[in-house]
Amino acid sequence: MFKIGIDLGGTKIETVILNPEGVEIYRNRVLTLQERGYAAIITTLAECYSNAVTIINNKQHTFGIGTPGSISNKTRLMKNSNTLCLNGKPILKDLQRLINRPVAIENDANCFAMAEALVGAGKGYSVVFGIIMGTGCGGGVVIQNKVLNGLQSLGGEWGHMTIDPKGTLCYCGKRGCVETYISGKGISDRFYDLTGKRLPAKHILDSDVIEAIQVKELFFEQFGRALSNVISIIDPDVVVLGGGLSNYLPLYSKGVEQVEKYVFGAELNTPILKHKTGDSAGVLGAAWIGI
Repeated sequence: MFKIGIDLGGTKIETVILNPEGVEIYRNRVLTLQERGYAAIITTLAECYSNAVTIINNKQHTFGIGTPGSISNKTRLMKNSNTLCLNGKPILKDLQRLINRPVAIENDANCFAMAEALVGAGKGYSVVFGIIMGTGCGGGVVIQNKVLNGLQSLGGEWGHMTIDPKGTLCYCGKRGCVETYISGKGISDRFYDLTGKRLPAKHILDSDVIEAIQVKELFFEQFGRALSNVISIIDPDVVVLGGGLSNYLPLYSKGVEQVEKYVFGAELNTPILKHKTGDSAGVLGAAWIGI
């Protein structure tokens, strides 16, 4: 059976088709143009799906979509999406009506975790915790190649665990969330707190000025504190890091040292690995979670 996946991002919508053997046979990107609003995005998604179906001559297939945010189990509306025009909207109902078929929707972190579990660094492991550390911070749990959603679609959402109740106010309304430290924005904000200067996270991580060193030390410490909590709770077989910050190599030495420092029992056996699917993770995961 063919698999069609769509990754709905803030700036682009990417479509992929996998053949029955799981080999990619088609990929295409179009602009999201979220400034045109919710209805335009839904229409574009339907068009992308229709084009993919045409390419496979309407043969039997599954279909899945990955997006920031998730569908509320209570209201069935989109929540927590940084494509703001989607929040509070019945995206699943409206899209299924447009294309006249069922659709699976998962958040982008779950799609990342699924892709890495099936064809990436987590392949062969039973329990995979996938982390996205980019502008924000998210996570997903895959157990025996199935996404753990949870009762409230919060499975893996470590980015909004509180690790400093007196810390910075997060957009979610709480203080000291993991995301306020372990993300590109968090690093930039912490540097701004010290210097009054706003710089991209990459520049800060590459810098040796005293304030940058302080921010990096805090980043490693909070990474260790936060991830050790996850490991102590679900004890995954592997942790796979993705997103732009995952390319910062000291994370796999100094960051891992901090995880070992904070993990229960001070003994860390969990492999903490860099992703293998890269920018393809979201759309591949969407294809694999399809129904």
